[in-house]
Amino acid sequence: MSIELGKFNTLTVVKEVDFGMYLDGGEEGEILLPSRYVPEDCQPGDELNVFIYLDNEERLVATTLTPLVQVGEFACLEVAWVNQYGAFLNWGLMKDLFVPFSEQKMKMQVGNKYVIHAHLDEESYRIVASAKVDRYLSKEQASYEPGQEVDILIWQKTDLGFKAIIENKYSGLLYESEIFQPLRTGMTLKAYVKQVREDGKIDLILQKPGQDKVLDFSETLLEYIRQQGGRTALNDKSPAEEIYDTFGVSKKTFKKAVGDLYKKTSDTTDGRRNCDKWLVE
Repeated sequence: MSIELGKFNTLTVVKEVDFGMYLDGGEEGEILLPSRYVPEDCQPGDELNVFIYLDNEERLVATTLTPLVQVGEFACLEVAWVNQYGAFLNWGLMKDLFVPFSEQKMKMQVGNKYVIHAHLDEESYRIVASAKVDRYLSKEQASYEPGQEVDILIWQKTDLGFKAIIENKYSGLLYESEIFQPLRTGMTLKAYVKQVREDGKIDLILQKPGQDKVLDFSETLLEYIRQQGGRTALNDKSPAEEIYDTFGVSKKTFKKAVGDLYKKTSDTTDGRRNCDKWLVE
């Protein structure tokens, strides 16, 4: 059995001591799980899912806490302190995550947040972070389909829009003209693949593409109108900002959903009359 440093491992409890439990680390020997992290009623022989990292004396140690980032992942973390060697980030564990000066794009400041990549330093076998995230993004051609839902991390603002890291692997772009909500570096959210270009670049959008999105929202709009007593002050002449603040969709999607509701009620005069009442001029 080999231990994956900087990741979660399932290990067996070997023995109990006054200051915690020792876990079977295979070739790495026994690994301490300090008392503060030992689950209630834990006994030797139990299997625990624990995160393995290095303590202040560079010894393997286990925790049941979930860090804000694992080895091989990207995250936006806050600088806790800085010394003559680099910056130290708060990643939710007792020992902070180190970013050497050589791995900083600009000198990191205490209290600021930065998008980083966590990895193992090949020479020291320590878990470190780098703000030079470009080098850790995959250059392979992604196999996403148009409309596929993905998890993204907003990376940085550009002249075209916002760069995003897709599924901890690829770089993508949200175009400014297609963004209808406030975004900031470090946000994590769902997005949809608009297209994968021939050069491998990935275009993203924040709203579900195509008619499925309109149909989904038309049901949401209808339910909203019912909850408002059958009327709403918003219509196709309302400012796009008001529509987004209320529903979280673009004005274009709102207008298409209204059209979908009209179409559903167009088979009867009463239906058209009721639909007209929904949208107050």
